[in-house]
Amino acid sequence: MSVSLKKGQKVNLTKSDGRVLTKLRVGLGWDAVEQPKGFFAKIFNSKTDFDCDASVFMCQDGRFVDKDDLVYFGHLEHDSHAVKHMGDNLTGEGEGDDEQIFVDLEKLPSRYDRIIFVVNIYKAAERKQHFGMIKNAYIRIVDSETDEELCNYNLTDDYSDMLSIIAGEVYRKNDVWKFNAIGSGTKDINLTELSKRFR
Repeated sequence: MSVSLKKGQKVNLTKSDGRVLTKLRVGLGWDAVEQPKGFFAKIFNSKTDFDCDASVFMCQDGRFVDKDDLVYFGHLEHDSHAVKHMGDNLTGEGEGDDEQIFVDLEKLPSRYDRIIFVVNIYKAAERKQHFGMIKNAYIRIVDSETDEELCNYNLTDDYSDMLSIIAGEVYRKNDVWKFNAIGSGTKDINLTELSKRFR
């Protein structure tokens, strides 16, 4: 049975039968708020396609130290094969997850202890877009072997003027892997700026 988390809540990555979840699928989704049509579309920004990009910062001792540890639409798989991005959704349209990332904790080298999942809007400033124009955003953790959802977190904060969201993280503490629902918005315009928060 899936657990619905609130901001700041943490959950152990343990399956319903008590075994530790090692192969997980992280699904992220969102929808654009419907914009005015017809005459009013000329007054308001009528651009409704949002190219939201999910990315992963892989951290050593809690810190992002190597650019090769960033997994995103331009670098879809980590060299360890422990983290794999399934590709970029350019519009956020359609049912289900908009972007998915697979994580194999058994393949993850021991030096990594924190995997941070973020979403940012491509060319947000140029397109005059922000996360206040997005609704139904969520992050969820699924057992990729059984397709069972372990937990989900709906990002319900007001993200007006925010250009990026730190959605959540999978981290190791005392040899136990956990998921932390973060849901923090930032005004970082790109991944380079966002990465400075984790260095």
